[in-house]
Amino acid sequence: MKTFNTGKVTFEYPPAWEVEKADILSNPDCIATLSKGQDNLINAVMFPTATNLEDYKVLMEDMISDDGGVILASDFTEIAGKSAIKLHANMDTPEINFDMHTYVFIEYKTIYIFELRTLDISGESEREFKNIISTFEILK
Repeated sequence: MKTFNTGKVTFEYPPAWEVEKADILSNPDCIATLSKGQDNLINAVMFPTATNLEDYKVLMEDMISDDGGVILASDFTEIAGKSAIKLHANMDTPEINFDMHTYVFIEYKTIYIFELRTLDISGESEREFKNIISTFEILK
């Protein structure tokens, strides 16, 4: 496993995943972008928030539905020793149809969103994503 560390957050990821140059010009909240081949992309963002997980879950579900996504599962979970939202949706755009797996944490008035967009139907990328999230730590 490799370790990603921004000084604010850290997580481990498998060697098959590559850290991309974060596009902080178009997304200043981006903390990490990882890819595995052409079919898998993880994007992680963090920004200050006054909301809580319950309210954000409703907002996130509405945003995905408004974008034409179909929510397959949306639950509260415990992972990495923290409460989180775990969401699975399918997005069908004119260009591509992909699965989206998202974990959302809200800690210390900061929201952390990890999103996997994948074409992998084997479940391997989703398992790797969950393993990555399970190592997520917020550094003091």
